[in-house]
Order: sequence, then structure tokens, then C-alpha cells
Amino acid sequence: MNRILLVEDDSQIVRVLTEFLTGEGFEVTSVPGKMQAERCIVRGEYELCLLDVTLSNGSGFEVCEIAVAAGIPVIFLTASGDETSAVRGLDMGAEDYISKPFRPRELLSRIRRVIRRNAPDGKNAEILLPCGVSVQPESGIVRKNGTEITMTALEYRLLSVFLQNRGKILSREQLLFDIWDVGGDVVNDNTLTVYIKRLREKIEDEPQDPKIILTARGLGYRIP
Repeated sequence: MNRILLVEDDSQIVRVLTEFLTGEGFEVTSVPGKMQAERCIVRGEYELCLLDVTLSNGSGFEVCEIAVAAGIPVIFLTASGDETSAVRGLDMGAEDYISKPFRPRELLSRIRRVIRRNAPDGKNAEILLPCGVSVQPESGIVRKNGTEITMTALEYRLLSVFLQNRGKILSREQLLFDIWDVGGDVVNDNTLTVYIKRLREKIEDEPQDPKIILTARGLGYRIP
């Protein structure tokens, strides 16, 4: 049974999430603040930490540092539209974020994806792609012909979605759903086109004739 540490000081969210995740087969330990979270991280073994950015006792970013140092993957729970906090969390080593109010099923999907990605048998494996591109999921480092590629958090997140679904055709709707939060924000579909173009420019030998991010006309995109 996967164990989740929920660090959240909103009792209503704690109650709903604990009930939902327990029903999905997870063991949930909930604490309201930094000090309690630190004690849990030191004493217990968790596959994931669900972490609110704003806590009445301490900062979610402080807890994130402790969890990441302990090798526990983190998903941040952020206020709707708080992109600054989300990006800061990702830069600190968090695996993902989701904005409140969130859909429980979407959160469940993200939780399972992060746990699967950090499983001992696959956590450290380097992923090799065409055009001399390699990805190290644990560190988030992407290289092309041995040289590290600088990526924004959103570019890397887009690449990660492709890697998690390697070989599968992903529709534009699926990509938008996985990349952006669903807290009510409206995202222009053209934005996805822009980010795919930017990503291709960074990892492809010839962006106009891609070998990594392939277009399945009328269906979406995939990587081989």
C-alpha cells in the first residue's frame, strides 16, 4: 500500500482528500504544518508528499526542501492562478502541482504518475531519445549530444508528459489537460502550438522535420 503524507491546514480539504485517497487504496497521514511534517518525514517512509504552499505553521517551500532531501516526491497544492508559487515549487524539485479547486480524479492520476515515475526500478534510468537527446528524470536534466539544454518549467513538463506516454498518441486536449491546471483558467489552444515549436527547436536536429515529437495528423502528437 502506497503511503502519502498530506501537509494541509484546511480541515475540509484534509477530510475530503483522506476519504477519497483511502478509498483508492492509499494510506494517508495528514499534518497541518511544517514541524509536524518534518517529524513525519524523519520517522516514516512515504511514496509521496501532497503539500499546500500556504501553511499556518511554516511554509510549504520549507517542507518541500525537507521532503526532496529525504527523497520523497512532492506535488504542490496551490491557489488557483498562483503560477509564481507553482514554478518556484518546480524549481525547488517538486514533481508537479495542481491548483485548487481541483478534480479528485485528476489529482489521483497525477499521484499515480509521480509514484510510478519514482519507483525504484525506474527512477534513475536515463531515457534516450533520437537526435542524441537524453533525459534524466530524477534530476530533470536534458542533454543533447552531451550538452545540457536549458528549459523552462513548462517546456520540461510538456516533455515529461510525452515521456510518460511514450509511443502513445496524445491529443491536444490531453496535453492541455496534463500541462495546465483545471482550476477554471481558460487556455488558448495556440499556446500549445507555441510550446511544442519551442521544444522542437531545442531538442530536434531539424525542427521542421522532427524525429522526436511526431505529429499524428488529425489526432495529436507522440514520441517514438
